[in-house]
Amino acid sequence: MACCQSYLPDYFSVNDILSTEERITCKVEVELPGLGFLDNSSTSDALKIGSKVEFPLWLAEALKNLQNSIVSVDIPKIYKEGYREILEADADAIVLSKWNPYFYELGMHVIKFGDKETEQITESLLQTFKSRFRLVMDWAHNPISDPTIGNQLPRLERDLFLNGRKAKIRLLEWLRMGTNSILPSEITANLKKRKRADYELD
Repeated sequence: MACCQSYLPDYFSVNDILSTEERITCKVEVELPGLGFLDNSSTSDALKIGSKVEFPLWLAEALKNLQNSIVSVDIPKIYKEGYREILEADADAIVLSKWNPYFYELGMHVIKFGDKETEQITESLLQTFKSRFRLVMDWAHNPISDPTIGNQLPRLERDLFLNGRKAKIRLLEWLRMGTNSILPSEITANLKKRKRADYELD
């Protein structure tokens, strides 16, 4: 089963729905009458310019991508420089699911905001995945590794882990079947007969 690239996005993907429910901080760029209740610290009926509120990512993306943007977006802290430096130092030691269970999917949505750090975030996501891929596959192919370890991985890595473990189990089952059912092809059998006949004629 192929891993779903939910960040494309995929309207029917549960992963996409859940990852875009992440709430992110937005700064209001246009006064919004009647929406003051969204800012708990405001006593005004309108949401004033400069107010900071949290919106789910799917809503923040829609508001930012309007012809005249209503909000500007503050990228989640787990993609900022300090956290990128932690990943660069030793990505294998981090329990990424504690940062966010949809770390990669959310990151792919975040880079679409066109933030000044987009290039660095993209590179960090790629390098983090490359660094951790071998570790995840080692866990998947090691029969003594804890099968519950998949629950400690973000969704993309967990799917890879589970698929890798299933593939390993199928391979072992096939190897245990032996070679009794493997038959030579007709072409090989005919070639042997022809060589035997040629030998007898000589």
